[in-house]
Amino acid sequence: MIIKNVRDKEFKKYGKVVEGYDWTELLNTLNEVSPKPEAGTVYKPGDEALEALPIYQELTDRMYGGMPIQIGYCNGSNTRLNCLEYHRDSEVDVAADDIVLLVGSEQDIENGLYDTSKVEAFLCPKGTGVELYATTLHYAPCEAKAGAGFRVIIVLPKGTNTEKPAYEPQCEEDHWMTARNKWLLAHPESSEAAKGARVGLVGINIDIKNSIQ
Repeated sequence: MIIKNVRDKEFKKYGKVVEGYDWTELLNTLNEVSPKPEAGTVYKPGDEALEALPIYQELTDRMYGGMPIQIGYCNGSNTRLNCLEYHRDSEVDVAADDIVLLVGSEQDIENGLYDTSKVEAFLCPKGTGVELYATTLHYAPCEAKAGAGFRVIIVLPKGTNTEKPAYEPQCEEDHWMTARNKWLLAHPESSEAAKGARVGLVGINIDIKNSIQ
């Protein structure tokens, strides 16, 4: 699979590199307080140590226009697509290690199905922050170096990816919600599908292990 860079023009429809912030303290703290599993991934929506840093208020005020946010992380080891999700708001990812983001466009979902051949891969270098637009399909990051794993800061509106609200589904999209502010389509080979997530990815379950070294 061809892996482009988040600074390439092809990334512009999915998001942009975030400028004007110093990520140093945030990433140093992430490395100190969070685990990096050698197998699988760990996700925490909000972490007290990260949210106690001055950049929390900067991101609240400037990045999210004063809206409440959470700063958490997704760490571990992964090379597969498995699922694609989206939110009603932008997500900011800040890479503590080189990572690869597998992304697509919500607009390409047709009749509840998304063809994985439309997925594109982008390298997000260590120390880089990117905004993923609300219509950008994404999921867990992938490692960019074989066996190296990753740590990634995840910034989202407060409450995202926490307990799913209770409601009676009224349309097809209502069946895709797996957590608060999280709509997800799973590949049939994924563990999420086995746990009951809506199967909506058709095509191969992309694995970049042969595209990284």
